[in-house]
Amino acid sequence: MPKFDTRVQELRYRILKEVAIAYKNNQLKEKLLEIPKIIVPGPKPSMRCCIYKERAIVEERMSLILKAKEKNNSNVIKVIPIACDECPLGGYFIGDACRGCIAHRCEQSCPKKAIYFDENQRAHINKEMCINCGLCAKNCPYNAIENRIRPCEKSCKTHAIHSSEDGHAIIDDNKCIQCGNCVYMCPFGAVVDDSYILDIIDHLNDKNIKKIAVIAPSISSNFYEVKTGQVVSAIKELGFDLVVEAALGADIVALHEGKELTEKGKLTSSCCPAFVSYIKKNFPSLVENISSSLSPMACIGQVMKQKYPDSYIVFIGPCTAKKQEIKDEKVKKYIDSAMTFEELQALIDAYEIDMKLLKEDQLNDASYFGRIFARCGGLTDAINESLKEQNIDFVAKSVACDGILACREALNKMKNGTLDGNFIEGMACVGGCVGGPCNLTHELKDKMSVEKYGKTSQKESIKQAVEDIK
Repeated sequence: MPKFDTRVQELRYRILKEVAIAYKNNQLKEKLLEIPKIIVPGPKPSMRCCIYKERAIVEERMSLILKAKEKNNSNVIKVIPIACDECPLGGYFIGDACRGCIAHRCEQSCPKKAIYFDENQRAHINKEMCINCGLCAKNCPYNAIENRIRPCEKSCKTHAIHSSEDGHAIIDDNKCIQCGNCVYMCPFGAVVDDSYILDIIDHLNDKNIKKIAVIAPSISSNFYEVKTGQVVSAIKELGFDLVVEAALGADIVALHEGKELTEKGKLTSSCCPAFVSYIKKNFPSLVENISSSLSPMACIGQVMKQKYPDSYIVFIGPCTAKKQEIKDEKVKKYIDSAMTFEELQALIDAYEIDMKLLKEDQLNDASYFGRIFARCGGLTDAINESLKEQNIDFVAKSVACDGILACREALNKMKNGTLDGNFIEGMACVGGCVGGPCNLTHELKDKMSVEKYGKTSQKESIKQAVEDIK
């Protein structure tokens, strides 16, 4: 069994693996009723109240995989209501630390008079009147009032998740940026991202087209039990004819954005689709400052499509937002599909490929600077290098934003004209792509792994990497 952070990730992997096995063997219809029993053999439940609910949730997950095959324009992040209904409702609660003091600062600060007291002078909150403003918690001298927020809601920094009338989570698509934090943080696995794994299998079986895999540089911080070169070999064993680095697209982006920054004088990065979506939805006045460059994924996809017009190109990385990005009009002509590292692991195991037995297939596409895009600050370093290599006399004063909250702060300052910089490197995930929701694990050494991987590059410069691909 591969190593994952949580049992939720393991469950997703197991379902994807079983579905992939059945589909590639043309047995999915026959196995639809059997797979839930393979995942949940019983007789005793291991995760929920009963095996029947566990199996029903597996069926819902399978249903979403089947529906996602067509890649419609709906949000790629979805909630499975039956899996969510055991989450407690959020809001403010008064705990045992309440001392029944006589100051009653909680009561005095409540604008809706929702605080009341029992015969022992212990405070309580009338949930029907409470508006969750939090003033009572701020004023309690004993810190007895806590805000119990759903894990998915707490993880969502764009406030796109709220509760329905019957208690399960709902995603507001107008606010959601598909960052996937809720997918990773939901302890019940009730929030999921669309999977295009069936469409990918269809194309892997087509011998008449060239299949190209574009792998994110954060692959170096995954699959720790094998070497990165062995993972590349496994991807080719699946049926891909060519494996290229998205980091080479990052090299292309670095040269473009460095030059564009000097022309515009003020710029925000376009590499992270969740960050770009966040700007469009929350800072419309700054849309004109978004770099005109395509993302690294799309840039290398564009190069590959020019070389192999009829090819089928799949991006492989840690990101759920990439699955939304491939539907964009500017991107979908270059990237045909996307899957996560979790899905890649499931596919490799479904095809019974033992990566430990494979020889290493080395990649030599990108520069050091293209590869370190995977960690926060990598793009900033690359922009400065690109200006140097292009002999452009301009000082790039970058603000590297680690997570959406940091992005929000920097964007507000840019909007108000108080930003101490002229370039915002926006990363929706804390740590950058190494902190993406669909990495197999999230460990302290991930950033160092990317740095080490970057230093194995044989390219002398960003310009050399880009010139060599032409």
